[in-house]
Amino acid sequence: MRNKAHKGLEKRSIIKRPTIVEEAVGDFADLFDNKCQREHFANYLTGLMVGNNKTVTGITDEIVHASDQSCLNRFLNEVDWDEKKMNEKRIDLLIGEGDLKIHPRGVLALDNVLINHDGKLIEDVGWFWDHSEERYKVAHDYLFINYVNPDVSHYPLDFRRFKKRVHCEEANVKFVNHTELFIDLVDRMHAKKLWGTFTFDSYFCGGPILNHINSLRDDRGEVRPYICDLKSNRTITFKGVSPSATAMAMSIDPATKKEIIHPNGKKQWYFTVCVGVSEVEHKCRIVFLWDKKSDREPKKILLTNKTNWEVHRIVGVYRFRWTGTETFHRDGKQELGMGDCQLRNGVGQTRHMYLVMLAYSLAMRILGSCGLCGWASGRLRTVGEVWRAALSETIRGTIAWVVESIGLATGRDFHKLMKRLVAAR
Repeated sequence: MRNKAHKGLEKRSIIKRPTIVEEAVGDFADLFDNKCQREHFANYLTGLMVGNNKTVTGITDEIVHASDQSCLNRFLNEVDWDEKKMNEKRIDLLIGEGDLKIHPRGVLALDNVLINHDGKLIEDVGWFWDHSEERYKVAHDYLFINYVNPDVSHYPLDFRRFKKRVHCEEANVKFVNHTELFIDLVDRMHAKKLWGTFTFDSYFCGGPILNHINSLRDDRGEVRPYICDLKSNRTITFKGVSPSATAMAMSIDPATKKEIIHPNGKKQWYFTVCVGVSEVEHKCRIVFLWDKKSDREPKKILLTNKTNWEVHRIVGVYRFRWTGTETFHRDGKQELGMGDCQLRNGVGQTRHMYLVMLAYSLAMRILGSCGLCGWASGRLRTVGEVWRAALSETIRGTIAWVVESIGLATGRDFHKLMKRLVAAR
């Protein structure tokens, strides 16, 4: 007859939740009404961090002593708890700690990302064009805003999910376009007094957004800065002439281009000047970048409302956009199941995304406190190392439970075996 301990591990393998999750339960316990809700909260975070299958069913199957998957499903879709308050508390915890604190030269990076889905019946899912893959795909279209500290600590702040016009008409709700979603996120962070430079790509470099950011003032009365990509066909005004950005770049004498060397040693050439831009009500500084001095078409065109900033600062700040967006998108998709949730309800999808953001932020809290944890075998330096350390801790707990259950070792022999297993992992 098969041992019960073996039978329990056919599908389920997570016995003990990672310490990082248990600490989070303590921090966010007051947002949930009872122990059952806190258990579901802890189990879902655990599944996102160390589970193999990050769907509701998969997480339930992998956690020993977990209730039926329908209970976790109801927790995400129906139970009354405030995911927005959870996100507010998460942000407040982050901005008050170590290297994660708001920095005078911090960066608020905005970018949209497509999250693939298999099911077409999920709320707000639609066909969207993916520029990187050059094809249409069934996905959610999310707009994220992320914070980047110049010390390279970074974490997501909030998001908005785009809803297609046809879906809005079917649901009899107001259609909100990308520009309005973008401005909503900017205003949200401005109201929280999260200072820094807004950075974004050319898709959002329109007059309404640029004019709105330029109208905002920080607590010292200074204009909120932005740095963005500029589309090559945008009309600019310089010395009474209004060419396209590319046409102006191609007319620049190579002798007037100056050299810039990036921190990674890469060399480029630049030309900068203050110009007017179509639909923009304030003066801007434009920066053309070429890989070679003899090139005519620029590699990149940047635009900012901080006309007194030098080029090294403009380019340096803009580079943090990639740190704040691409890293979170990559880790969220590959490690935290950002696109694995198959819940049809929009509320469930929203809560899933906020929990993914929380899981990512818990790792950043550890890194922001110098990466020292009693449950890890050493100093943690990257997000990936945090996940691996949490997984190792979970595996050790599972092995201990199995060994004790089947009676292979007790007392001193058990501890010797555990030391051998930990050393060999």
